[in-house]
Amino acid sequence: MSHQHNPQYPILINMPRKKKSDQPIGVGMTAKQMKRKKPINTDMMREIEPLTENQKLLYSAYAEDKNLIAYGVAGTGKTFITLYNALQDVLDPHTPYEKIYLVRSLVSTREIGFLPGDHEDKSFLYQIPYKNMVKYMFEMPTEADFEMLYGNLKTQGTIGFWSTSFIRGTTFDKAIIIVDEFQNLNFHELDSIITRVGENTKIMFCGDATQTDLLKQNERNGISDFMKILRIMPSFDLIEFGVDDIVRSGLCKEYLLAKLESGA
Repeated sequence: MSHQHNPQYPILINMPRKKKSDQPIGVGMTAKQMKRKKPINTDMMREIEPLTENQKLLYSAYAEDKNLIAYGVAGTGKTFITLYNALQDVLDPHTPYEKIYLVRSLVSTREIGFLPGDHEDKSFLYQIPYKNMVKYMFEMPTEADFEMLYGNLKTQGTIGFWSTSFIRGTTFDKAIIIVDEFQNLNFHELDSIITRVGENTKIMFCGDATQTDLLKQNERNGISDFMKILRIMPSFDLIEFGVDDIVRSGLCKEYLLAKLESGA
């Protein structure tokens, strides 16, 4: 089967996988680990390596078990790399992590309580980009095979989606929390999310602090205040991505460079 490289995602094939165990699944595992063993594991994933220096820093900080803020211009692979590494961890029964929670605000419809369904149904509005990312992380022969795999990932509890409207009162244990587009969250929301972190859990924030959809100046200032707090926390690494890290199409990079140059 041939694999076409999608320029939107930083993919290199035939590189060493991260944290690959030489032991067969089940060998040397505790009863607790065996209980966690899932039908889908890292053997089905593509082998992805960083393409830029800041992507390398992100890989390294993740491998050191750091909590992270990856921020900067669009198209640099921040969310893709974070989600890829998180999947590697959650699908490895030897790690303490059992589930990925993807959290973000539905900015234009921040209050979504009037929509029918539970938080999973309501978060469907923003799940498609992440499904597309996951598609390029696995080697599947057909579209139908991927659809089945993705459905199983959700069914076996590997990936869950939350909007900030449903975070209050929740504690996330044994999980990796990815807060995407964090620049669209106000300080209260960011504060609420980080205080939900429980045992054996780490949290990753991805976004571009300069491109917020928040309209009120005090809410914009809240993002800076939040980042100031994290900068003095030893458990956090902050990695800033610039135009040299853009890995999307040439048009995307050309536009972003022109946008920066114009000051728009």
